[in-house]
Amino acid sequence: MFESAEIGHQIGKKEYKQREPVLREELLRVQYELLAQAKFPVLILVNGVDGAGKGETVNLFNQWMDPRHIRTEAFSAFADEEHGLPEMWRFWQALPAKGHIGILFGSWYSAPIVARAMGHEKSARFAQRLERIRQFERMLVAEGTLLIKFWFHLSKAAARQRFKVLEADPKNAWRVTPQDWERFKHYDGFIKVTEQALRKTSTGEAPWLVIEGSDPAYRSLTAGQYLLDALTQRLAGQEPSVAAPAPVPPPALDQRSLLSAFDYDRALTLKAYQRRLEALQSRLNGLMRSPDMRQRSLVLVFEGMDAAGKGSTIRRVTQALDARQYHVVPVAAPTEEERAQPYLWRFWRHLPRHGHAALFDRSWYGRVLVERVEGFCAESDWMRAFDEINAFEEQLAEAGAVVVKFWLAITPDEQLRRFNERKATPYKNFKITDDDWRNREKWPQYQRAIGDMIDRTSTDLAPWHVVASNDKLFARIEVLSTLCQRLEQAFAASSLKKKR
Repeated sequence: MFESAEIGHQIGKKEYKQREPVLREELLRVQYELLAQAKFPVLILVNGVDGAGKGETVNLFNQWMDPRHIRTEAFSAFADEEHGLPEMWRFWQALPAKGHIGILFGSWYSAPIVARAMGHEKSARFAQRLERIRQFERMLVAEGTLLIKFWFHLSKAAARQRFKVLEADPKNAWRVTPQDWERFKHYDGFIKVTEQALRKTSTGEAPWLVIEGSDPAYRSLTAGQYLLDALTQRLAGQEPSVAAPAPVPPPALDQRSLLSAFDYDRALTLKAYQRRLEALQSRLNGLMRSPDMRQRSLVLVFEGMDAAGKGSTIRRVTQALDARQYHVVPVAAPTEEERAQPYLWRFWRHLPRHGHAALFDRSWYGRVLVERVEGFCAESDWMRAFDEINAFEEQLAEAGAVVVKFWLAITPDEQLRRFNERKATPYKNFKITDDDWRNREKWPQYQRAIGDMIDRTSTDLAPWHVVASNDKLFARIEVLSTLCQRLEQAFAASSLKKKR
């Protein structure tokens, strides 16, 4: 697919001098319009062959536009702070907010392409990583990002000549390193792998633009004009085309649902509860201090209807943990900063590293629950969220996280009893709000949304555990017991993998 980028594209100096100031002026104008509207972010990926002008293009964009509103990130080897986190974590941290431009110099394509080209990764794993990239980019575009992907290309002969020219120039010799020449030895394999990657990931939502990099004038004007056209069209109201997600099934004919058919009568005596609580908390404490946790992290998700007992259950879990080892993330309505990013962004910020735990009091499932029922997002948004959430949790598990998700289930009658108790108890008044009463009126809609959520997102890597919570004592013991079992299963699986 690089044939057209090896034919010697050129722009004369006179034409460049005529077009360059006009292009700069227009790019600066649309950048300020983008900032004023603040309706979507722009993300520019800069990838390509060594010596093809990637760095020069990044510098040029910062020169042509106002760099105060451009975030430029260059990615190399993983830093210590990224140890134990999913591979994509670093890129989530670099996403620009609405109204701003982000430039990624080296992106989520670099590591998979290099690993495959150097023979460090099998084709099946490479294909899996490319599919994950497609999912990620589809999500970014659906969330409103204008995603622009540049690949700067040089033929093998042109790349060799480019290196020699740079080395001969004292001012630019530093640009060519021994590592560059070492990678050049693998040029043919690198290009073969790159062609596959670009074909698989050049989609209607996020196409690649391949630019020949041998002539700086041609390269600069082509990249700049493409950026200008894309920005102009989007600012004029052109929306990206994103494939529709799979719809949810209709309600069952008999109107029965997962939660309506659940057994809520399970309970414990106080004596049995106290005995089991102490034993399970001790067991959990030992597991979290185990050497096995050095290669693991723990992500706990607590969801449930209002007054289901999430807070009190979380406290029984944290009582068993070292305060230096965990953090609790209470999730409420998104802030203005969070609204300027894709909805999963605020959760990526709180992921734990190996040896640590994060407990989410409500979570990313708000997109398919409250946002769906209350109409806070479009139907297409919450429908595609099922796949996006599964992909997110799959990445957590691959990075070593044990993902344990609890739905604390109560009946409408028990919720009403707890609401009235909170209303009548002065020190519990803060727990009951007008929103709680209003949400109660939508119980049937929430019940259907919960069933769809569990059906669509209960996976082998991150299954849902529905816990009967009419009796809080039973629910707390059930959560602690399940949590210990999941950790023990994860440690046993890791041990078996090492032996193999």
